[in-house]
Amino acid sequence: MATILVVDDDPQLRQSFERLLKAEGHTVLTAPSGEKGVEIASESEPDMAVLDVRLPGMNGLETFKVLRGMYPSLPVLVMTAYGTTETAIEATKMGAFDYVMKPFNVPNVLSLIGRAVEVRAPRPVSNDSVATSDALLGRSVAMQEVCKQIGRAAPTQATVLIRGESGTGKELVAHAIHKHSNRSDHPFCVINCVAIPETLLESELFGYEKGAFTGASNRKAGKIEQANRGTVFLDEIGDMPPPIQAKILRLLQERQIERLGGKLPIPVDVRIIAATNRDLEKAVASGEFREDLYYRLNVVSLTLPPLRERREDISLLGAHFLEKFAKELNMPNPGLTDRAKAALQDFPWPGNVRELGNMMQKALIFSRGLAIDAEDIAALLGGAVSTSGGLDENTEESVVRWVRHALLAEPGDGLFESLGDRFCAIVIREALTLTGGNRTRASKLLGMSRPTLIARIEKYGLKVEASVS
Repeated sequence: MATILVVDDDPQLRQSFERLLKAEGHTVLTAPSGEKGVEIASESEPDMAVLDVRLPGMNGLETFKVLRGMYPSLPVLVMTAYGTTETAIEATKMGAFDYVMKPFNVPNVLSLIGRAVEVRAPRPVSNDSVATSDALLGRSVAMQEVCKQIGRAAPTQATVLIRGESGTGKELVAHAIHKHSNRSDHPFCVINCVAIPETLLESELFGYEKGAFTGASNRKAGKIEQANRGTVFLDEIGDMPPPIQAKILRLLQERQIERLGGKLPIPVDVRIIAATNRDLEKAVASGEFREDLYYRLNVVSLTLPPLRERREDISLLGAHFLEKFAKELNMPNPGLTDRAKAALQDFPWPGNVRELGNMMQKALIFSRGLAIDAEDIAALLGGAVSTSGGLDENTEESVVRWVRHALLAEPGDGLFESLGDRFCAIVIREALTLTGGNRTRASKLLGMSRPTLIARIEKYGLKVEASVS
């Protein structure tokens, strides 16, 4: 059996680990601080280590670096009750066997320890300093898993394909991968393949020579050439025109490009990160996207969860956006009441994190310095929505207030679609509430087919807790 080092400043947790691991036949060494853990490890080489992040004196990640310097193949399990996504990424990038949040499921952690003892494989070590900023927020299991994947992918040179619905934060993930890579001191270039017209996209990406077209009075380097030794993020690559797809494929295969109107290949050293909200497999099958490019891009595939699948992160994100916009607008941060947080968590967020951020900015502007409460959230999200998921008593007044807020805060062509989705979500949720979650009865009440109802339930992320018939 193995010798396991447990470093944690909580004596009860150390005792629990010692008791559980000894019962499985392991030898257990415990330490209340990083310094003591390093001292013990220098005297008796452990087969694996379990480290808390927050330790007195030398913190867990600093202890990790020292231990891995001593024993490069040492598997390390990092745990914390105060984790940030930066910590999760950094720990994984440094080569942690895994990263777990407290309170944790004891059988799962014991299983992880057992697997780590069996593997005992060398892991890559990074000497980068620990980052303190927190661009990606989330304590949910889904987001912690994303951060682990970022940590594993970042130190490599592999092409990364980021998938996810609009507004889930794909560009933030691309930034995080670049930031934690060995290219972080070089340019990070963003190209939105939808925002730039097809006629300009090629010259933006690859540049052009003097005289390549009317108005090309000077040679110009493209974004890819400008990002040499750095990272190029191709957003919405699923909508890239086929001729440009062919040139991106050549870049990935040959590491060279040609400027528009040029005759000589130009070698470039860039890492490609791409993102899409489209089903690329279907696009390949229909001939809209090159199959060979798809396989070149899909070396590392990372899928971001929609906000409705990480509801435990919503109030954290809401508070973050309030603080951010209060600083940007030079306004006091009024904060969120518990009822407001509950109202935020109750909404399906079809626009994901981007929609939440926009809504919190509006809430701040309309707050008049008062703490943002459930009624304020309801006015912006749908007027008739309450924290319990039912309708307000003064429904008509609430709907009028909702529409007025929307007209002032969300003018534009997409207003009716936005209001329509929100209102449909409210009506369907109420039908399900009235029928006790019975989808067949609810579909009759709504005058729609059961398959249509099920599709709407999935679209709006509604919860059905009773009958599934």
